Amino acid sequence: MELKQTSDGMMNEVSENKTFKLKHPPGLYLLFFTEMWERFSYYGMRALLVMYLTTEFIRGGLGVDKASALHMYGSFTALVYLTPIAGGYISDRYIGQRKAITIGGIIIALGQFTLFSNQSMTTLYIGLALLILGNGFFKPNISTLVGHLYPEGDKRKDAAFTIFYMGINVGSFLAPLICGTLAENIMATKQAGEIMHYGFRYGFLAAGIGMVLGQILFNSLSDKYLGDIGKTAIGVNKNSKNKKSENKPLTKQEKNRTIVICILTAFVIVFWTGFEQAGSSLTVYTQEYINRSIGGWEVPVSWFQSLNPFFIVLFGIPVSKLWIKLACREKGDLSIPTKMALGMIMLGIGFLLMVCAVMQRGGNVSDTAVKANMLWLVGAYYLHTMGELCLSPVGLSMVSSLAPAKLASFLMGVWLCSQFVANEIAGIVAAYTETLGHLEIFAGIAAISIIIGLILLALNKKLVKMME
Repeated sequence: MELKQTSDGMMNEVSENKTFKLKHPPGLYLLFFTEMWERFSYYGMRALLVMYLTTEFIRGGLGVDKASALHMYGSFTALVYLTPIAGGYISDRYIGQRKAITIGGIIIALGQFTLFSNQSMTTLYIGLALLILGNGFFKPNISTLVGHLYPEGDKRKDAAFTIFYMGINVGSFLAPLICGTLAENIMATKQAGEIMHYGFRYGFLAAGIGMVLGQILFNSLSDKYLGDIGKTAIGVNKNSKNKKSENKPLTKQEKNRTIVICILTAFVIVFWTGFEQAGSSLTVYTQEYINRSIGGWEVPVSWFQSLNPFFIVLFGIPVSKLWIKLACREKGDLSIPTKMALGMIMLGIGFLLMVCAVMQRGGNVSDTAVKANMLWLVGAYYLHTMGELCLSPVGLSMVSSLAPAKLASFLMGVWLCSQFVANEIAGIVAAYTETLGHLEIFAGIAAISIIIGLILLALNKKLVKMME
């Protein structure tokens, strides 16, 4: 098999069939662990944020009312996914992906250490602002680098993004367990088994340390395993021939593919609106209305947010192998819109299980002594996870495959922007659970998710044709 190296450091294989059989490049696993530590940092903080906001000041929190806290949570998680548009554009045109990842990592670590430094609303706003800014530089660029490891048309790419996605979720799984245990157990002050003062600050400290570890790993090994990939921005390319090519208008095919990316971005807003209830309305419901006792021991609320990444780590490789197996069929793999539609439908079915949990308690009763079985919640997280595996890594792979080279990180930012809109809506929806009730919210999300999934299935042929 003949291998040819392109100017950007990627390897193109002459034989497509042989390409398919090659192992993944070692750079994938460097990016896997770098993203793992960044997600450890983010999800460690996210698992504690709502509890930190709503817990009384004297007990280590900030004493914000629930509706305001849920709205603040939604706004923060929304803005985290807005800044990648700017970060992707800056890296594409000026500094390159590698520098952007380093800048973003440093800013994120500073944000976590700011949250650790002091218990006040001022410190909270400064820390969250730094996290939002840092994520804008980090998030779109590391995903783009994964795509750059593979030549165009490489059938391993969907599987590669699923493996990369497992890195995200190893960090997401460990973070609530470690940061939550620090806040609710090890660094908490207890009296007669009741928490008198939470150690939230130490959870933020652990999240910051995780980010630092990720940056040390990335900067010490990237030259060895990534070569020159991501070092140079398109906007500073010295090759006049390449620069002339990059300044050409988009072709009809590139325009159609860009339109498809934008259409699917709009569709997945519905998915993320429901999915992001995990850190808001589902957290509140878990704390108040789910029976968390196992043999006399009560499971910490934050631990339930590890269910989603646990299921991803458990099922990520089997799903990755499933996509490869389907790709080997005569009919080929399922189309991208089909996979995403299935993800939305599974999200809706997961919320139907939460409707069952509410009904087990007798509807929207406010008596916290009446609890629902935690298996409803576990089942919902499982279905949400399977839906996520059908949608999110496939979407990352799609953007890296379809986006024109000069817009690669920018369009990755656009894709992530769906989560900006979704998280803002999710915060508003979660706040309404205080007035409308959990039954209405969970049932509404279930119905809308399933309907939108069916609509996307109906549009499948048209979108596939535009993707060419």
